[in-house]
Amino acid sequence: QVQVVESGGGLVQAGGSLRLSCAASGSIFSIAAMGWYRQAPGKQRDILATITSGGSTNYADSVKGRFTITIGNAKNTVYLQMNSLKPEDTAIYYCNALLRQSGTSWTYWGQGTQVTVSS
Repeated sequence: QVQVVESGGGLVQAGGSLRLSCAASGSIFSIAAMGWYRQAPGKQRDILATITSGGSTNYADSVKGRFTITIGNAKNTVYLQMNSLKPEDTAIYYCNALLRQSGTSWTYWGQGTQVTVSS
């Protein structure tokens, strides 16, 4: 079993910053990539940023230049540094871990952490 736990959400004023953390634990045999997503009320879950175990990153246009995803030395922890936050960034932020072995993939999700940006 694999557990994914996010932390670091909270309330921040527009223009402020937050740093989210995500740790995967349990039967981790090969994490191929981890990513951050968010879901605002009444909207679909959108991808924000992904990072491979090798450090390659991709960002959604909506957060490019404001958010930065990094991976920890142990490769089972990722961070999302969020700067210049806007009220429209308010959402539940989710992390996932993609594991791959012998051609099979598994995706595990965390429970999410609330980020609220006040105007």
